Amino acid sequence: MPKNLKSSICEDTIFERVYNTYAQDLHDYLYYKYGAHLNPKDKVQDAFVKLWDNCKKVPFDKAKSFLFTVANHMMLNDIKHQKVVFKYNTSYQRYDTQESPEFILEKQQYLEQYKKALESLTEEQRIAFMLSKVEGKKHSEIAALLGVTQKVVEYRIYSAFDKLKTELDYFKIK
Repeated sequence: MPKNLKSSICEDTIFERVYNTYAQDLHDYLYYKYGAHLNPKDKVQDAFVKLWDNCKKVPFDKAKSFLFTVANHMMLNDIKHQKVVFKYNTSYQRYDTQESPEFILEKQQYLEQYKKALESLTEEQRIAFMLSKVEGKKHSEIAALLGVTQKVVEYRIYSAFDKLKTELDYFKIK
């Protein structure tokens, strides 16, 4: 006679057989229904963990139904969660700052002036200036990178400073 089917699924060999029988089918079902972006492999593993946790409650003949139902609910919960996150991200965007609208406008205007001033530099000045101030490279590193002497790099950076000072109000760089 067959053993009590409710407790038989808790045996390692029976559970392993259930896993080997249904894991790939469950994965394919979730993958085809919901796509790969919701991690169907993870949901399959989680469904089998739930089956193991509830092995005494789930009869052997209901294991497949239990697995597919649990995994489907996990996917639906994940979709609901993504909808909530999306709705929150689109509806709740705070733009509170301590900056006044005048300051923001001045900042935008200054950035435009700065871009124009950078464009007015020669290519050699701009490259040396940007490598020094934006990327934080030392003069010796820039010289090695550009294949010139360190004095040439210093001249290019300082001449860029002078040109930016004449074209921009309140231009100071540390």
